[in-house]
Amino acid sequence: MAVTDFTNQAPKQPEPQPGGGSADSVRDRLVPPMRGGALWGWLGPLLVAAFGAVLRFVDLGRPHAVMFDETYYAKDAWALINFGAERNAVKDADKLLMQNSTEIWQQCAPAEIDKCASYVVHPPLGKWMIGVGEQIFGMTPFGWRFAGALIGVVSILILARTARRMTRSTVLGCLAGLLLSIEGLHFVLSRTALLDIFLMFFVLAGFACLVVDRDRARGRLADWYESSPLSEHGPWLGARPWRIAAGLCLGAACAVKWSGIFFLIAFAVMSLVWDAGARRAVGLRRPYGGMFGKDLPTALLAMALVPALTYMASWTGWFASPLGWGRNWAQATSQGPAYFVFDSIRSWLNYHFQVLGFHTGLATPHSYQSEPWSWPLLLRPVAFFYETPKSGCGAESCSQAVLGVGTPVIWYGGLAALITMIAWYVATRDWRAGAVLLAYAVGWLPWFYWAIADNRTMFLFYAIPMVPFMILAIVLAAGLLIGPADVAPRRRVVGASIVGAFTLFALVNFAWLYPVLTAEVISYAEWHSRMLFKKGWI
Repeated sequence: MAVTDFTNQAPKQPEPQPGGGSADSVRDRLVPPMRGGALWGWLGPLLVAAFGAVLRFVDLGRPHAVMFDETYYAKDAWALINFGAERNAVKDADKLLMQNSTEIWQQCAPAEIDKCASYVVHPPLGKWMIGVGEQIFGMTPFGWRFAGALIGVVSILILARTARRMTRSTVLGCLAGLLLSIEGLHFVLSRTALLDIFLMFFVLAGFACLVVDRDRARGRLADWYESSPLSEHGPWLGARPWRIAAGLCLGAACAVKWSGIFFLIAFAVMSLVWDAGARRAVGLRRPYGGMFGKDLPTALLAMALVPALTYMASWTGWFASPLGWGRNWAQATSQGPAYFVFDSIRSWLNYHFQVLGFHTGLATPHSYQSEPWSWPLLLRPVAFFYETPKSGCGAESCSQAVLGVGTPVIWYGGLAALITMIAWYVATRDWRAGAVLLAYAVGWLPWFYWAIADNRTMFLFYAIPMVPFMILAIVLAAGLLIGPADVAPRRRVVGASIVGAFTLFALVNFAWLYPVLTAEVISYAEWHSRMLFKKGWI
């Protein structure tokens, strides 16, 4: 390839260019055209999301009980909506909840207000979202599970649209949404008032925004390439609203659980690497210099300042209320507005250091805890609920259970797909394989440190942020198996048949597990037959 003379500032023409090829071929390489019409590009994912909504909202109030950690988050959410901060509940509050009573809070005199404050160890955003459902539908199981179910459905739509954009195939996008619809762990957490479904949602939404931003930025770069003089670094690509949206989503992830910070850092670096790769693809002499000079300043705004402001905004109730843990309201209001701000921030930071100490020292044994190496194998799921009804199953002994476990066909297929992604990335450096592997690793590998260094108590459902990326790996592998449109028809038929058979097996596997994911009353024998690994699942 000839060396480009960047001192020549004449406008570029659509002849062969420094990046290799004409302007049209450079645009196709930077932003491959989307196959299929825009109508089905929306209608297909919406239909898949509607299917997921039916699964999640039917009998959402079953079991009519407080399941697992709902005992914390349902009450904390109601307190946030009504008081602006979490409060301590009275003894037997769960029983009062099931009687649709909201008189569950300890009463304190004004001089003893700190005794009513509840020490909680997760930021408030996920609980605010649970509280919205309670405010609309009441303090009932349906009410406190509504927000999680809604977020679960929206995440199906987002994944389908994101997979479509990454593969340029509506069919593969819909496949991704369908697999997430019938993925057991996502399904159970969508029907349970825990925080992890909200963490997964904001991580996925942030990733989806960055994928859109990648296309938009590369489109602007292609426009510049076709019409502007050459330079060593290339152009500034604008304010990047989709990257700002990603920062908002990832800041919200941190405002649900602190583990969102790993995704924020990793995705910020990934986005900048994408920028440098785009500049290199058009033949710029100094692509990394262009990235640092042109892209990094706006990235700091989008991926540092915006997430920080989003995280702080989620604590508005704590700042505005005298009821929060460690708030020191009387002290903060004693010496004027400036001191109020200073002392409030000092109390807020001190609270965070207390929470950090809790998380680093959490090693209390639990009967359903598991090590992160075992998560992809589904060796130790969490029993969110189990009872033995006296009747209702037509047998002498009945069971009613909610088991927080993934759909094994999808998880074991996901392991094979992830291995394929490693080989694909090593061979081709395809950005899609790299992005999926990075996101999966960020959701999984940090937990090994806590397991080794602190022997921290952990559970399988901590793996839920990995699930959308595991499914993306399956869909990308399916695309490789089917092949592009120009390969032999027989190859595509065989590949499509294998992908179709896998999808059918996943549907059958989910249907088989459905009774123990939704607290259906079945016979003990039927429940026991669904425990795949008897030692770990019971």
